Amino acid sequence: MTKTGASQQTGFFWDERCLWHGGGNYAFLAPVGGLVQPLVAGGLPEGPEAKRRIMTLMQVSGLWDELAHRSADPVRDADLLRVHPASFLETFKRLSAEGGGDFGFATPFGPGGYEIAALSAGLVKAALYAVLDGELRNAYALSRPPGHHCLPDQPMGFCLLANLAIAVEAALADKKVERVAIIDWDVHHGNGTEAIFYERPEVLTISIHQERNFPRDSGFFEHRGAGAGEGANLNVPLPPGSGHDAYLYAFDGLVAPAVRAHRPDAILIASGLDASCVDPLSRMMASAETFGELAKRAMALADTLCDGRLMMAHEGGYSELHAPFCAHAIISVMANSSISAPDPLQDRCAEQQPGPRQQAFVRGLIDEMADSLGS
Repeated sequence: MTKTGASQQTGFFWDERCLWHGGGNYAFLAPVGGLVQPLVAGGLPEGPEAKRRIMTLMQVSGLWDELAHRSADPVRDADLLRVHPASFLETFKRLSAEGGGDFGFATPFGPGGYEIAALSAGLVKAALYAVLDGELRNAYALSRPPGHHCLPDQPMGFCLLANLAIAVEAALADKKVERVAIIDWDVHHGNGTEAIFYERPEVLTISIHQERNFPRDSGFFEHRGAGAGEGANLNVPLPPGSGHDAYLYAFDGLVAPAVRAHRPDAILIASGLDASCVDPLSRMMASAETFGELAKRAMALADTLCDGRLMMAHEGGYSELHAPFCAHAIISVMANSSISAPDPLQDRCAEQQPGPRQQAFVRGLIDEMADSLGS
């Protein structure tokens, strides 16, 4: 598949209504009540402020003016039903109309949650289609609520609909692509995306994540797909504290070879920023530089394999201070921009990097995984 007459502009898909999504009366991960006092900011870690500050930082730096900003329509029922059963959607709609509620493991939501989640998935689909149709060089969707934990019939981990999977299934059905690679660098295992495509050879799913963070019972290296999809799933679980070097070493030694072997028509990224060195839900010690370098590698793969077709969907990232700088580094690379926003925590992140012995140990684990794939 070729892309002719493609725009050289990077798209940024967002909608103010997605920032109005709420998680109900929670204090971090505990429901308010009894001895649990409400927080000053209130709500779940997956709040709107970190996402809003991504846009604010780009506006202040000037990067915002180099992007094509778009919203989108909510995804249609036909798109949703390719991934989620009707019973799941009906329950979600009913709870949304009744004012929200707790819809599963760490997935409470407020009034209108269904409509906002459908809009979030719509942003991802529209971003993907704009890239596949050649309207944009590449695109970043600030999708909220996120999607990579959501199973076909069960929301999980702040994720209410499987955003990327919905977009991919639509693109496959519309014959815009035949083969897709999804790279998930959120610090938590992309278990929902994995489950949806586990037996599908045309969709390669890769997840680089902190081992046994969330969900604790998934994300193991030996889970490689099943049936016709055997070999089309790759998990790269890394020990806590692995740091900058481990992410780049794993990408070069495991992720890139797998993507090259798959020969995708497009590369999609589940872009979680929660591997940040100060994220409250992880301990992976990545910096904005780490994310910028990952973006460079993803773009190089896309340029080599699929005429630059690259789209990113936002997932986690819970540091209101640091996530905006990590996102800025990614989007600046995507836009081939000279505008930077220096990471104010770069020195602190550098101080927290593992020493030579731990780096060598983690590289050894990655080499073992690579050797296993080659055997």
